Amino acid sequence: MKHSGRNIKQRLYGLTLIGNRLSRVRHFRGHGVHSPFVYSLVRKVFMRKTHIDSTSIELYNKLIALNFPTRRAMELQNIQHFVGYKTYSIDSTLCSAEFNILTAALDCEQTLQAVNNATQSGTTVVVAMPYINKERDMMCREIIASHRSTSVDNSGYIIFFNNHLPKQHYRL
Repeated sequence: MKHSGRNIKQRLYGLTLIGNRLSRVRHFRGHGVHSPFVYSLVRKVFMRKTHIDSTSIELYNKLIALNFPTRRAMELQNIQHFVGYKTYSIDSTLCSAEFNILTAALDCEQTLQAVNNATQSGTTVVVAMPYINKERDMMCREIIASHRSTSVDNSGYIIFFNNHLPKQHYRL
């Protein structure tokens, strides 16, 4: 059995999210998604079981080394290829790369600072494990409420796009 690194309180917090997971069932396979960009993201990235470009999986390997779940690491690698991001960063509060991934290793204050920096620079940021504990859950809700572009919540991470897309929030 794989050790998740979470204490019993954090593991039990996941049980409170059963309603959250049931509300996502109606969006299975992209139904109810009215944005062409997000629909193609669902169909070409989240529903894909292999890498888009298996020759370039550097981000995937780094995420696996950080004990990221295999499926989520592959999805993030595929998002990088699908959108065409050339640069990425992991746990950098500066968010100077095009694609920035913030893991649970950063505390809430650092995560908020990184999201604000990404918003100012117009780069995409991913907040990983948004529901790991109550504090992180509340922080992510605040970010979603104040975010001015499209965000996609895939239950394992939330992607905040900071570009020309309209203010919309999708829970898949």
